[in-house]
Amino acid sequence: MNTFGTAFRVTTFGESHGAGIGCVVDGVPAGLYIDEAFIESNMHRRAPGKNAYATGRKEADKVQILSGVFEGLSTGAPIGMWIANTNTKSSDYTNIKDIFRPGHADFTYFKKYGIRDYRGGGRSSARESAARVAAGSIAQMLLKTFNIRVQSGIYAIGGICADNIDFNYALNSEIYALDAAREEEQKQLIKQAKKAHNSIGGVALICADGLPAGLGEPLYNRLDGALALALMGLNAVKGVEIGDGIESSAQYGSEHNDEMDKKGFKTNHSGGILGGISNGNTLLVKAHFKPTPSIFLPQHTLDTAGKAQICHIKGRHDPCVAVRGSVVAEAMVSLVLADMLLLHSTSQLDFLKRVYECL
Repeated sequence: MNTFGTAFRVTTFGESHGAGIGCVVDGVPAGLYIDEAFIESNMHRRAPGKNAYATGRKEADKVQILSGVFEGLSTGAPIGMWIANTNTKSSDYTNIKDIFRPGHADFTYFKKYGIRDYRGGGRSSARESAARVAAGSIAQMLLKTFNIRVQSGIYAIGGICADNIDFNYALNSEIYALDAAREEEQKQLIKQAKKAHNSIGGVALICADGLPAGLGEPLYNRLDGALALALMGLNAVKGVEIGDGIESSAQYGSEHNDEMDKKGFKTNHSGGILGGISNGNTLLVKAHFKPTPSIFLPQHTLDTAGKAQICHIKGRHDPCVAVRGSVVAEAMVSLVLADMLLLHSTSQLDFLKRVYECL
């Protein structure tokens, strides 16, 4: 269960404090230009240790391409990528090797496997998401050839929500804030949580422009369902909204329905998806991240023998995982769209005929 996708498939491997993290991307069409500088830029956006709003663990996150690329182009073979761990500090976890950290996957992984890598959470660590960003960068290159652009930013920190959305501004914000007018308030919430040895949750907004109508595989691989699966598979994500999301449950049909004219849809309450298929409108998705579970306050818990313990966490942790998580969410949306794009190429006989005519 470490592989994601159907036609555009990604398998990741590695642990937080192992030798490194890696992935294999299969299904990439031959002839795609692989822009290593673009991969590096995305890795830098997700990288830890850049400022006061992220973990102090500094990792270069340099991606080494091992296979599937020759003279800058994809060959059609699996693309293997490797990211070395260069700044592990496993001693920070010695005191909790037999203790379940509240809010973490320690307890559930132990119950499932009977063994656990306590060093930073092992496989359950968000460190694994570095491989997803590398793979998502390949997906974005494919999407770019069809003029599809995926962007992300921070919509909310705590209860402070953006009133205006500016993805270009988010690129240069320390916390990827979408609204310059609310950024300082959002930063202050993160700083206050960090000073109190606590953490805080947030919401990432991801959008995709340029999508054609028709992407999505009903009934059991709907575009919205695949997006929810991809994003709920991320560390700390506890909710996913498409378009108006949960607000839809309080609306009338006359409010929610997106009326149409010759120019297209007048509104976008549906978030660009109808019946599990893209409708050509802008795709809008929100991913809700819980507070980082690693906090520096004493917490009641149990150890592996079932005895009561007080958990004292050490180490380097994000005060708000949503910030860097927004970049990973962007990558996952890109992977879903790349997969759906390739699957769509077989949805009509005329599409297949055009491919055959090119042979």
